[in-house]
Formats: sequence, structure tokens, C-alpha cells
Amino acid sequence: MSEHLLPIALPAHDARGGFTTLLYKEVLRFWKVSMQTVFAPVVTTVLYLMIFAHVLANHVEVFPGVAYSSFLVPGLAMMAALQNAFANTSSSMIQSKMTGNLVFILLPPLSPAEIVGAYVLASMLRGFLCGVAVLLVGAWFAPLPLAHPVAVLGFAMLGSAALGALGLVAGIYSDKVDQLSAFQHFVVVPLTFLAGVFYSVQTLPPFWQAASHLNPVFYMVDGFRWGFFGAADVSPWLSLGVVGGCVAAVVAWAMLLLRSGYKLRH
Repeated sequence: MSEHLLPIALPAHDARGGFTTLLYKEVLRFWKVSMQTVFAPVVTTVLYLMIFAHVLANHVEVFPGVAYSSFLVPGLAMMAALQNAFANTSSSMIQSKMTGNLVFILLPPLSPAEIVGAYVLASMLRGFLCGVAVLLVGAWFAPLPLAHPVAVLGFAMLGSAALGALGLVAGIYSDKVDQLSAFQHFVVVPLTFLAGVFYSVQTLPPFWQAASHLNPVFYMVDGFRWGFFGAADVSPWLSLGVVGGCVAAVVAWAMLLLRSGYKLRH
């Protein structure tokens, strides 16, 4: 939420299409301050890894044959990817609304699908970079097998797309930073922290297992972790179905809001 909206100088007669230009603007926006938007989250995640792996290593039961530190790294990487994908679109939208430059996105002949696509793709790239950075650092602390690399990439991209689209929705609904911050801290953070990042859901009492299965972020984390270890709390096909459905629903929600102009055109 603290990254700044930077002016971007484009050629007077830019040959890029509107979609490509908006995507370029959104990528450049977070990359210009990559120390804050990409590398700073890695520091926070490494602190989680160091503290939780040391304190809980002998007290938390995870998959058979998997060390707790190894179990923890993919969950932390996915959490970093999801939270930063949400932050990218939500902060960009709220800043554009508050500074009044949203008109330069709404006036060009861009369809809602192109606008959503550009925002979400940029958020996916930021989430991917954050996740890769966490995995690279985490590999120093614990060995990471790679049982299903396609699943790792697929769940990372789908999860980032879902949270990126949700960030766009939250940014549209919010009128000021306080409202967006409340959405992030009371919705996104609890969903990610209670998604089995630090523990296996199968070790919880039955009530909390059932509650965890209502959390869509749990399926993103569990499917992503399955790609590394070939073990998961639920079927990876169930996780894929839930995550794919979430992406479709949230993207459709964002497109509906853009098409209607809700809180965008005054």
C-alpha cells in the first residue's frame, strides 16, 4: 500500500496497443520500486521461516518423510505471492482513483477484459517474482524436491490471478486507503494465514478441518505444495477445480464492476 504511483514517459506516438501499454505501465509501476515491492516481502518471509522452523520443528506433524522446514518453504512462498498479487492491483486502483488519473484508463477504447487482463497479468508477475525469490532463499534453509513442476507453476499463476483480480475488486469498492487496508487486514491476511501455510490441515480437530476446507486459499496453498512433495491434504484435482472456479468468479466480478462503471465514473 505504500508504493508510489510513478509517472511513466511513453513516446508521443506509441505503437503499442492499449492493452500492452496498460500492462507495461502496471509492470513498470512495481518494478521501479522493486526493492520495496519484490525484495522487502522476502525479508519478512525469511523471518517467518527462521522463527517458525526453529520453534515448531519438533512440535508440528506434517507429511511423512518431509521435514517441517521443507514443508514450510512452499507455503511461505505461496503466501508471499498471493499477498503481493493482491497488493499490486488494489494499491494501483485506489491510487488512480485518489489522484484522479483513472480517467486516462477509462477514456481509451479499452474493453473491461483488456483492463482486467492487464492489471491481473501484472499482479501475477509480481506474485511470481516474490514467490521465486522466497523459494530461492528458502532452498538455503531446507531441501526442496520438485515432484510436479507443472503443478507448481500452474497453482502459483492461478492463485496469483485470483488474488490479483480480488485486489482489483477491493480497489474499486474502496473510496480511501483506510477501507482498502481494512479489507486487506480483515479478509486477505486471515485467509492466507489460515490456509495451512504453517501446518497440515489434517492435524487440526474435525471442526477446524471443515472450516479450513471452506477457505479457497487453502486449496491454492495445498495444490502448490503438492507440486513439490507429491503429498497433499486433499486431492490436487479438487484443489485445481476450486482454484480455477475462484479465478473465473473473481475475474467475472471485476469485469462486471468495470462494465457498470461502479464507483469509477462520477
